[in-house]
Amino acid sequence: MTLSLPTLFTVLIVNFLAIGILWAYVAYNYRNFVAARFWALGSLVAMLGAATSLTRGVMHPLIPILAGGGLMVLAASIGAMGIKRFFNKPASWLTVTIFVSATVLGMAFVSTSYDDVTMRVIVFSIGQMAPLIWVLRDLFSREGDTNSPGARLTGYISLAMIVIHGTRALVLALGYGGRITLLEISLLQTIVIVTMVFISMAWNFSFLMMAIDRLRAEVAELALVDDLTGVANRRHLLKRLSEQCAMSYRTAQPFAVMVIDLDRFKGINDEHGHAAGDACLRTFVATAQGQLRPGDLLARSGGDEFCVVLPFTTVREADSVARRVVEACRERAAYWNGVGIPITVSVGVAQWARDISRDQLMANADQALYLAKRRGRNCYATFGQVEVEVDIDESVVDLAPEPMRRSA
Repeated sequence: MTLSLPTLFTVLIVNFLAIGILWAYVAYNYRNFVAARFWALGSLVAMLGAATSLTRGVMHPLIPILAGGGLMVLAASIGAMGIKRFFNKPASWLTVTIFVSATVLGMAFVSTSYDDVTMRVIVFSIGQMAPLIWVLRDLFSREGDTNSPGARLTGYISLAMIVIHGTRALVLALGYGGRITLLEISLLQTIVIVTMVFISMAWNFSFLMMAIDRLRAEVAELALVDDLTGVANRRHLLKRLSEQCAMSYRTAQPFAVMVIDLDRFKGINDEHGHAAGDACLRTFVATAQGQLRPGDLLARSGGDEFCVVLPFTTVREADSVARRVVEACRERAAYWNGVGIPITVSVGVAQWARDISRDQLMANADQALYLAKRRGRNCYATFGQVEVEVDIDESVVDLAPEPMRRSA
């Protein structure tokens, strides 16, 4: 016993209408969530495709079948475009046009030239599979957001849909699956359609899981980012330092840290106001980042204090970075209400060693920073054998115990 076609298509219409309204609401309230627009459009196009197919008893059945089938493939393709856009991947309408055009032309060819309804269903099944295969690689990639439970769930459901469509096409090609006409379908085809109704709901649920994963990732990132400057905050800094100490302990690779203070920052706030001080902090961050490598981490540890983690860096290399940061800041000024505010910094440099902890490393860098301040600020100093630059002069100071000091 089979369900009637009007009943099946009515179920499809109600299902896709509900899903489309849901995603339209999400797209309207979260304007930057571009993928939701595609998922809303795809669901509404699928609803239109089901409604078009329902008219096959009103006119010649082949017309609504071809139009409805094309719209259903278009809906699946638009949903796949939403997945592409979710991951900031290119989503070409040309690709979608090829999927839809090839499916409709193929269905029309086998239906008119060979009068073969079974082959038409096989072509339609292949057309439904194409956009799903198009996004599989994105869903199972292990980069960034794609390595998330929601993305994997969407990938598994997409695979299930591919298997269902592929099995349907294979069974029909082998001559099984029951009798199919333009107006009637077999029990197997009824089961396939009902199954696809529920799995399409699961597909859209997995989209929601992807959105939740993205939101969680953004919240976690906000917890590790300084609101004012956009660089890492103290929590992120301590986490990165612990990870870097552990990695260097295992690999014996060096790394260094720089502790940085903006000189006389309190005076800037007192004279120009805290908004001007904020402008100075942002200007410093932009200046310092221009001197750092992609793998270096700049963090705001509090107030006008910053720290830089320099992976795979010796103390000599860190000295060079500190020099560049000091010199770059000398050449920059922050502007607030048309007034230029000079920015200078003091920097303390220290290198990690196997016999010191994360906290001791930071204490060493702080000690070097205090020496730089005692030397007049606007310079850098290095823990151990300390090289201090004041203006264009250089001097060497040793913070190591007396027996380690170099002879004059």
